[in-house]
Amino acid sequence: MAGACCKCTATLSVFKRSLSVAPRGCSSAPRYQLAGWRLGERGLQEASRASSAVRPAGFYRHTASVCLSCQESMSESLRTCYVYLNQTSRSFAAVIQALDGELRHAVCIFYLVLRALDTVEDDMSIPLNTKVPMLNDFHTYLYQHDWCFTKSQEKDRQVLEDFPTISLEFRNLAQDYRDVISEICHRMGVGMAEFLEKKVGSMKEWDLYCHYVAGLVGVGLSKLFSASKLEDPEVGQDTELANSMGLFLQKTNIIRDYLEDTQEGRAFWPQEAWSQFAGRLEDFAQPQKLDSALSCLNLLVTDALRHVPDVIAYLSRLRNQSVFNFCAIPQVMAIATLSSCYNNPMVFQGVVKIRKGQAVTLMMDATNMGAVQTIIAQYSQEIFQKVSLTDPSRDKTLHILTVIQEKSTLSQSSLPSRTHHLSPMYLSAAMLLAALSWQYLNTTAAQAQGTGDMQGQ
Repeated sequence: MAGACCKCTATLSVFKRSLSVAPRGCSSAPRYQLAGWRLGERGLQEASRASSAVRPAGFYRHTASVCLSCQESMSESLRTCYVYLNQTSRSFAAVIQALDGELRHAVCIFYLVLRALDTVEDDMSIPLNTKVPMLNDFHTYLYQHDWCFTKSQEKDRQVLEDFPTISLEFRNLAQDYRDVISEICHRMGVGMAEFLEKKVGSMKEWDLYCHYVAGLVGVGLSKLFSASKLEDPEVGQDTELANSMGLFLQKTNIIRDYLEDTQEGRAFWPQEAWSQFAGRLEDFAQPQKLDSALSCLNLLVTDALRHVPDVIAYLSRLRNQSVFNFCAIPQVMAIATLSSCYNNPMVFQGVVKIRKGQAVTLMMDATNMGAVQTIIAQYSQEIFQKVSLTDPSRDKTLHILTVIQEKSTLSQSSLPSRTHHLSPMYLSAAMLLAALSWQYLNTTAAQAQGTGDMQGQ
């Protein structure tokens, strides 16, 4: 295999770069993103920036020591994995670290394995005759101690160059965790290979594409939750609900990022939808096509909203507070984002995102099922008020909004709670502080490395 090598030693220069999970490159074929995490990360970044004005004196020094102390018991290779996690998903790393017990390590490794797989798919410098077999076989590399790939041109390439460290920690996980991660990696790699040169045509293909990108992430996470015993077996067994969790996030990303994607030559909106209103997907950016563009936008938002009842059902089953926060925050960010996008011309003219203060409020509030239902009801009502009398999807939109309102107003008072030992407000505050401290550690590490480089010159 081109680029395969024996285990290579990671250097400090690997950690100097500040990385993100935003889309990269430009290609007409769909590009994979770990969107189930991506939307939550954006929300955490907004929340972290918005809260910077209220940090107490000496906050960074205190929280930095807390984060460092929790890593003292880790092996060197596991600490390295958390550094890679922080580098490739800086803010959302805090939410992963807020998970209880051994589950946090399993989710960390799960993320890094999929990030490595995603990096292979994203790298346009890898020829197809090399890339396709790599995607199909990637899950087997988890058990090849020395496999790594050194010819990637992507900015996240350290997860491929030092893949032996990641695969080592994968093999250190319990068998139940390894089975889940290997299975999802296999299925996702096959899906990536399938859509490598294939555009999203029908609405069914859109669902399938989103399944490979994000639905499988939801399925894998759910199985990890159950394997950890923090959640009941049914959470991991009901793959339909888990798939909907991922599809809702991914479709929200695709809808919101229309302009960015089309400007970079990427096409994610399904042709079956946009071809009803325009000859080319790019035409929606033209001012004279605004009415048609909004009709297509509203159609896709309506399609995404049909997953919300499943989201409510899924979240209602969760009993562990850390798992609930992990799952609920991205979902409420998504419904808020969809509300902002619905019938909004700015989707075709610029960037649509929720306000920083709004992100903070959502993150702090989404700690129990009652609060989440209230948030969902609020934003579904906002969309309801925007529905035009002339919109082609009006009837379907109103129907799904009515269903969502009914589901979000059902009483959850009879649901038991297993592990809510700490107040939800305390846990949200702790997660926010963790997000800020990770940003601080990342910044100071980069500054220290930069100073060392200057002194060495």
